[in-house]
Amino acid sequence: MGDVLAHESELLGLVKEYLDFAEFEDTLKTFSKECKIKGKPLSKTAGGSLRDSRSLIIQKDLVAAFDNGDQKVFFDLWEEHIPSSIRDRDSLAQKLEFYLHIHFAIYLLKHSLGRPDKEDLDERISYFKTYLETKGAALSQTTEFLPFYALPFVPNPMVHPSFKELFQDSWTPELKLKLEKFLALIFKASNTPKLLTLYKENRQSHKEVSQQLHQQLIEAERRSMTYLKRYNKIQADYHNLIGVTAELVDSLEATVSGKMITPEYLQSVCVRLFSDQMRQSLAHSVDFTRPGTASTMLRASLAPGKLKDVPLLPSLDYEKLKKDLIWGSDRLKAFLLQALRWRLTTSHPGEQRETVLEAYVGNDLLDCHSHSQRSVLQLLQSRSEVVRQYMARLVNAFASLAEGRLYLAQSTKVLQMLEERLKEEDEDIVTRENVLGALQKFSLRRPLQTAMIRDGLIFWLIDILKDPDCLSDYTLEYSVALLMNLCLRSAGKNMCAKVAGPVLKVLSDLLGHENHEIQPYVNGALYSILSIPSIREEARAMGMEDILRCFIKEGNAEMVRQIEFIIKQLNSEELLDGVLESDDDEDEDDEEDHDTMEADLDKDELIQPQLGELSGEKLLTTEYLGIMTNTGKARRKGLASVQQSADEPLRRPITPGGHRTGYPV
Repeated sequence: MGDVLAHESELLGLVKEYLDFAEFEDTLKTFSKECKIKGKPLSKTAGGSLRDSRSLIIQKDLVAAFDNGDQKVFFDLWEEHIPSSIRDRDSLAQKLEFYLHIHFAIYLLKHSLGRPDKEDLDERISYFKTYLETKGAALSQTTEFLPFYALPFVPNPMVHPSFKELFQDSWTPELKLKLEKFLALIFKASNTPKLLTLYKENRQSHKEVSQQLHQQLIEAERRSMTYLKRYNKIQADYHNLIGVTAELVDSLEATVSGKMITPEYLQSVCVRLFSDQMRQSLAHSVDFTRPGTASTMLRASLAPGKLKDVPLLPSLDYEKLKKDLIWGSDRLKAFLLQALRWRLTTSHPGEQRETVLEAYVGNDLLDCHSHSQRSVLQLLQSRSEVVRQYMARLVNAFASLAEGRLYLAQSTKVLQMLEERLKEEDEDIVTRENVLGALQKFSLRRPLQTAMIRDGLIFWLIDILKDPDCLSDYTLEYSVALLMNLCLRSAGKNMCAKVAGPVLKVLSDLLGHENHEIQPYVNGALYSILSIPSIREEARAMGMEDILRCFIKEGNAEMVRQIEFIIKQLNSEELLDGVLESDDDEDEDDEEDHDTMEADLDKDELIQPQLGELSGEKLLTTEYLGIMTNTGKARRKGLASVQQSADEPLRRPITPGGHRTGYPV
């Protein structure tokens, strides 16, 4: 009781302040009267009066800037003191802000005695135009505001009938009255009583704990996703290894009858291929002298167990999705692009992933076939760095799948926009990596190869590869792999012949680069362009054979064999490339159904959801659930693989992901 009495005056003052704030007028009178009767002192809260005086000053400054046409001062104050949650979400605030922009855009036309200063007027009109293209774009579908989108393009708005009301004497005073009412309402709401502040602060600690738990959950889900992808990759590598080993064992077993290799040696080789748990039992129970035994056991190890049915993911409302991707806030766009990408990258390979991609393609998710002025594809040119990057990641995910490449290849504007983004993007390394990754995968298709060669992409690649140490590993690997794919075409070789010296210098420097992942592509590019006599001449003049022989001394066995092929090509006197290729047939594709989803697509995410904010599959299935329309569809068969010895340089287009997972080339 003593503690209460010690702080009674202050507590009663807090109650009085809150009742006054909430406009409980009768209750406040009764409360004050009863306090007086009981002799209870009521303290005056100093904070409220200080806040009131400061709010009045801000309101006066805003109104003064409105009257004086001082656009910069007004909107600086507006953005500083009007909460972004109100500016971005409150329809009344959005409409008022739209008309305020009009007020400042035409201010000189209404208040200048003579002709307004052209430079100042142009600057105001330009500022208004920028607003219409960015934040004001959200109101472009509203009939009330639609005519004003033409205002920046009308030479003399004062005489135009659509803008007649703007130049009436009553328009500005009416707008000013709306502004004053709005400011009074906002600043009254912002004068939070101390009782409410104490309540919020008490909850803050609980909120922080919840946020920490929420972040831990997100991190756990991200790690789980990464581990799942690693497991799928290891499983694919295991299947490739066992499949190849089975073929090898078949060949080795065939030599047993010819006394070329002993069964004991064959047994030791095969046993080493199995896991530790299987070695002992196999070594004692399998008769390796019987033809077909080892390879049968190897293939049996690949026999799948009883697989669980993988459910199809729920259908989505793609119309609503695309609308929000075009007109939503940048943060919403980023979360949607991330969620749509995760649907592809984390879905199970097979029917589940194919159904996701079929739905994306069937609903033209990226607007590849759209002819409207605004499309999802234009997010590649967004002013937001996060939106640009996440759009590039999604396009790269599409390009990682054969059906996705087919969809993207049907629109010429996709390739054009990617090439522009590649050459212009200098702020975000990850955006450029994903654009480059998508283009490299595009180079599996002949028509796209032709377009990239025609657009001079080879020259751009040679230019950035002059300084490989400045490039990330991903950029370096995919740049060299793209260069090789383009150099496999006659048109690409002829393009290289125009800059033979720089091309050979870049490739010879890359031979000794510490990143050994690029060596197959460097070798493939060299072997291919050396089929051109003029390039061979240039290579001999610069002592290319001596350079290559230096690497024979240092390289591994596979590298040595490939370089020997390149030296043989260098010393050839053939006028034409001996490799069979149908360069003139644009309908033939080098594509072999390469479907490789890289872990890099989901690395280093830029955005994390706040408490209560939806993301990923939860966002899609909560806000964008559609009618179930998933139907099975026959998968397009890839072209037959063209087998090639591993000793030779690469002679058919491939992606780094496909090369690592062992696609036949």
